[in-house]
Amino acid sequence: MESSPRHSSLAQEIQADLQRCVKTYPDLFSAPPMAAVPGRLAGAIAAGAPEHSAAELRPAARTSLWIFGVDYLIDHRAVTGDEVTGIVTRCFADGGDADGGDDDLTRFLAELRADLAAAPAFADLEPVWREERDRMLLAMSHEFRWKELLGLVRGAPRRPVPGFQVSLDDYLANSDNFGSTWVNTAHWIALGDPGELEHLAELRAASRVVQTALRLLNDLATRDREADWGDLNALTLGAEPAWVRSQIDELAARARAMVEPLRAPCPRAAAYLLRQFDYSDGFYSRGQDYWGQL
Repeated sequence: MESSPRHSSLAQEIQADLQRCVKTYPDLFSAPPMAAVPGRLAGAIAAGAPEHSAAELRPAARTSLWIFGVDYLIDHRAVTGDEVTGIVTRCFADGGDADGGDDDLTRFLAELRADLAAAPAFADLEPVWREERDRMLLAMSHEFRWKELLGLVRGAPRRPVPGFQVSLDDYLANSDNFGSTWVNTAHWIALGDPGELEHLAELRAASRVVQTALRLLNDLATRDREADWGDLNALTLGAEPAWVRSQIDELAARARAMVEPLRAPCPRAAAYLLRQFDYSDGFYSRGQDYWGQL
């Protein structure tokens, strides 16, 4: 799929739009690791929903790009919990005014919301969109706190709290920080398909299972980079690669079972979730990563 002419053309259109966003918000995307993100992200977005146009996929693509920006600020740039709290608080407020505040992070977030507000379904579903956004931000904040307690925050004094540990169960339960369910929710709201909106709760539940699998796929592929960046990873928390792979396979099977009854009422969304997993499985299995070099 991802090597077809249709995929290449669609990915190029998406990438061009994401590059425009990068130029519009340079303070958010000027870090060296961001350079590779638009192209690699565009390929994934196009592979997940090849039947759609670049315009239809713009909310999902731009939301995904914004997540890379906030993730970099929290996971790599922030040194203290107060900094992370400030980031999250500004995002909760969408910048605090119609222009999205006084920084690129909140201005871009306000633009995401304004674009999605044009969708008829957004008037009723804005609380759902905000819930998924807030779950992601709180999960990012929670993980940063774990890193503080483990003494893993880059640029901060290494003062791990004796005896503090993060269990693998807690780590997996915090997978909302991956952000894909917020992306998917924006995608479904923007499309406004009646069947998808009627079954949005079931789609979000299945998406959350896929999201956990994607996080583990990422962990297998990026262990060295995340160790260098001071990020948490199932492997650095003590999991063996074989155990991680078994968890991925179990999650994939569970997701497929959850998606099966959704094939009739919302076939595009069902296929979208399964493609999302399959593309990521291939992408990460080849040792690829969305980030560039630090």
